[in-house]
Amino acid sequence: MRWPPAPVRRLAIAIALLAALVAPGAATLWIWSPDASDIQARVIRLASSNGLTLLGENEVPPVLAHAVVATEDERFYSHHGVDSIGLGRALLYDVVNVCLCQGGSTITQQLVKDVYLGGSDLGYNKLEGLALALKAERVLTKREIMADYLSIITTGYGLRGVAAAACAYYRAPLRELSIAQYALLAGVTQAPSLYDPTVDPEAAQQRRAQVLAAMVADHYITAAQAQTANAEPVLDRGPGRPGC
Repeated sequence: MRWPPAPVRRLAIAIALLAALVAPGAATLWIWSPDASDIQARVIRLASSNGLTLLGENEVPPVLAHAVVATEDERFYSHHGVDSIGLGRALLYDVVNVCLCQGGSTITQQLVKDVYLGGSDLGYNKLEGLALALKAERVLTKREIMADYLSIITTGYGLRGVAAAACAYYRAPLRELSIAQYALLAGVTQAPSLYDPTVDPEAAQQRRAQVLAAMVADHYITAAQAQTANAEPVLDRGPGRPGC
């Protein structure tokens, strides 16, 4: 019988030991974290207390969903709440660069962070958020998760929810926006105070271009559509808008 090289054996032993150490903690975390069966009720309460429009699963424009997935969570439709590839890549980047630069959080993790953890994913909350995200995906469909997330997410300076942002930025209902406008809404959520087009139109325009490029890379739109979208003004609130 031919044994694997020594480095491979050592790596396998290290992985096995790590798994043996982590497994009990993971089991405890799963048991002690909330079961997430009340997540929809919590979203409803959060939306109501903040005066937000709660979107139904059929009220999210597909182009907006595509923009959000391309920008924030490319494997949203294939993972089960936690993107192990993205999480591992973010962890490796942070270790190499000695920083907490990338979080690797999925859309589901961001939803449970706001609903269960008061908006914090630091320390133990980060670990609890992993368990909650896995549990949430056993309760809600992907379309429900997307609708809930876009209903309560911060979308600008003093704004929450994409419906409010559509009204504030474009004086139009969410369903009547253009590709460029959906791209801006998808991009502003990562740094609302920075990318709010009413605060810094130039930064918002640059962020919108990044979102459009990601949508082209993921084949949600064509390069020609992105070029047309990039030519649109960042804000359009003048006369002739349909209103909210």
